[in-house]
Amino acid sequence: MSTTSPAAPAAELVDLIATKALKRGTFRLASGREASFYLDAKQVVLDARGSMLVGRAILERLKALGPLPTAVGGMSIGADPVTSAVVTMAGVEGLPLKGFLVRKEPKDHGTKRYVEGPVAPGDRVVIVEDVVTTAGSSLVAIERAQEFGLVVERVVVVIDRLAGGREALAARGIPLESLVTIRDLGIDPDAP
Repeated sequence: MSTTSPAAPAAELVDLIATKALKRGTFRLASGREASFYLDAKQVVLDARGSMLVGRAILERLKALGPLPTAVGGMSIGADPVTSAVVTMAGVEGLPLKGFLVRKEPKDHGTKRYVEGPVAPGDRVVIVEDVVTTAGSSLVAIERAQEFGLVVERVVVVIDRLAGGREALAARGIPLESLVTIRDLGIDPDAP
């Protein structure tokens, strides 16, 4: 039986992000901003150990926040591996959590929907994301989920860049939870 402390997975996740996801240089972000570092979270969430740590950490956070939502999901493609990790860890624990994805464009065949997965109007959901900067992708996912009839309770992200995303979501009445912030990686959010 493991004697790992509750803080150990968070420390291991921070270390994985720092060594696998954090890149230094000059980068243009999805938000259009220029940054001196880039967080390629897919290097962590598409790694077996990283996926397990992310899935477990988000699931534990959701359980601590109250009743488990019906489903987790978010904007494809960033949220897809995060959704899968959380749903898989819920399955390991025997918890009835579903996943869904939000398309950038609706399919031009079949159901022609933005929202895909085993969810129905009225389901309580949490939007997940790999990295949040301005929350643009999360806000689109929220809008499309709500148009579908889902009740969005919050957003949970792997990494918060501390660049206005929390405030943008709060303005819409949606709380943001993050597993890691750039401060945890030793980056000052106020530095140029």
